[in-house]
Amino acid sequence: MTVAIKGYTGTRAGMAALFLLLVPLLSGCGINAIPTYEEQAKAAWSQVLNQYQRRADLIPNLIETVKGFAAQERDVMTSVVEARAKATSIQIPADVLTNPQAFETFQQNQSALTSALSRLIAVSEAYPDLKSNQNFLALQSQLEGTENRIAVARRDYIEAVRKYNTELKTIPGRWWKSWFYPDALPMQTFTIDAESRDVPKVSFD
Repeated sequence: MTVAIKGYTGTRAGMAALFLLLVPLLSGCGINAIPTYEEQAKAAWSQVLNQYQRRADLIPNLIETVKGFAAQERDVMTSVVEARAKATSIQIPADVLTNPQAFETFQQNQSALTSALSRLIAVSEAYPDLKSNQNFLALQSQLEGTENRIAVARRDYIEAVRKYNTELKTIPGRWWKSWFYPDALPMQTFTIDAESRDVPKVSFD
């Protein structure tokens, strides 16, 4: 009985020692790459959301400023307000990054707001007093800066997702996914739609 226990204890100790030896080897083979890249992509996504929220927060003051000089441009202002409401009120599901339909809806709503804002900014060209108003100029500058931050955040997110998705598809990442991370799913990424490529033109002829 005593010998058996000692043998069992020795076996467990041997397995533990083997495991400790394998851990650094597995780490060196990229076993941690999938969760690492996943967290990086999620962090990048948080920055995307932060910048879109920053843009949404600027819109009420922008609308009020434009209204003071171009109240007759009601349709343009209404389109911005409605697009903002749609983009900010939608409930983003927890699985948005791996849910193609939810991600597409998010992207479409943000694209619609971008388009509406472009039309609103273009309106200023027809109103010299608005175009030269210091408050409008400050808001326009903040909006332009935010759009640049959005572009950077989207770029970083796209790159993070590229690394993560590539890891899931290639060896040894594909093996690690099969053995250790069966629930890991490819993440969605941004696409350039026609509305984003074609900036709306406003003519007052």
